Amino acid sequence: MEHVTVFGAGSWGTALAIVLAENGHNTLLWTHRQDQANEINDQHTNKKYLPETNLPELLTATSDMKQAVNHASIYVMAVPTKAIREVCGNVVNHLSEKALFIHVSKGIEPDSLLRISEILEQSLPSDLVQDIVVLSGPSHAEEVVLHHPTTITAACKNIKSAEKTQDLFMNGYFRVYTNTDVIGVEIGGALKNVIALAAGISDGLGYGDNAKAALITRGLAEISRVGVKMGGNPFTFSGLSGMGDLIVTCTSVHSRNWRAGNMLGKGMKLHEVLEKMGMVVEGVRTTKAAYQLSTKYEVPMPLTAALYDVLFNEKVPKDAVDELMIRMKKREIDNLI
Repeated sequence: MEHVTVFGAGSWGTALAIVLAENGHNTLLWTHRQDQANEINDQHTNKKYLPETNLPELLTATSDMKQAVNHASIYVMAVPTKAIREVCGNVVNHLSEKALFIHVSKGIEPDSLLRISEILEQSLPSDLVQDIVVLSGPSHAEEVVLHHPTTITAACKNIKSAEKTQDLFMNGYFRVYTNTDVIGVEIGGALKNVIALAAGISDGLGYGDNAKAALITRGLAEISRVGVKMGGNPFTFSGLSGMGDLIVTCTSVHSRNWRAGNMLGKGMKLHEVLEKMGMVVEGVRTTKAAYQLSTKYEVPMPLTAALYDVLFNEKVPKDAVDELMIRMKKREIDNLI
């Protein structure tokens, strides 16, 4: 049995806390809201994020940062990308011993263009970090809590830490593979949200399977091109955190990014969509970062550029699609990777 603290009591953080608790680990879930901690402790529910789920009675929650840090030496960071720095800063205030950090967020910081593991490296004292592991792959919290078969990847330069994470989470319904390609796993997990927004727009416009297949395959080409340029292994993008995560996020109503895109395709404005969602839509922020990455690395990413114009330059989605379709003729495989 390990002592683990999960920071972030949204749907994914809660689902992973359930997995850990069911695996026999002493698991504490940190939330910044005391009323949410009270609900989890008293009613064993988290109705805002997982309304149909009863939480294990042994799973407890707190809004006390000192208690959360002192509880464990293994920390799962499940907060939105934009909150990583703030939460890490608060963790550091109470951190006194080396800890293993496992992050499950999927995003890239705009402007700095840092991946999550790089943000953690910047925000945490190196002498108190045992390792940083990324846990990513095709996984909806709503299905994990139903014990539907799920497979994901634990990536770390130190394979022993990846295997430690594998041992923590793996069970009969939650299968974990290991990988040493941190860059590839993080880029695949982040940029698939961009393509999922585009897929939702396509469905919102009333397009069918042909358009969806085109978005997924050409989207994977964009992700692979920039990911390899950044140092990722090309084979990673055909794996769970690449193609696998792209498929599940582009095709499921569980996907926040797909749902947000779908509303955009039906004519809603971005601010209206975000207000209605009531939860973080990582793909919006990541689209800006992906657009900046394409410029920095001089990698053509036409789908990303078109989505950027829809989100931030008020381009009409139908016009963006039409312009994509009449671009200059290309060969399919040249410069795929």
